[in-house]
Amino acid sequence: QTQLVESGGGLVQPGGSLKLSCVASGFTFEDYAIGWFRQAPGKEREGVSCIRRDGSAGFADSVKGRFTISRDNGQNLVYLQMNSLRPEDTAVYFCAAGLGCNYFPKGYDYWGQGTQVTVSS
Repeated sequence: QTQLVESGGGLVQPGGSLKLSCVASGFTFEDYAIGWFRQAPGKEREGVSCIRRDGSAGFADSVKGRFTISRDNGQNLVYLQMNSLRPEDTAVYFCAAGLGCNYFPKGYDYWGQGTQVTVSS
């Protein structure tokens, strides 16, 4: 059974940090790129970051310099470290697996259920 499970979301004050985790099972993890998306109420799902099979990564302009991404193929894990969080980062964050990195949801085959991130004082 193919599964992606996100964790690490929560409530944080502006300027704070959170580290999201995504654990995968049911497919050959190292063959896939892993993307992080987010969706705020009333908005479309948007790509945040993606890490390729070789460990190279990309970031949306809105998070560049604040977020980092890493993967541990031995543990089937991807991490999204989010620093200097802003209220506009508030959203449900999803991880997804696909054969290549891009910021379009249609490009991904498997999805997690999401974890809520709320940035508020």
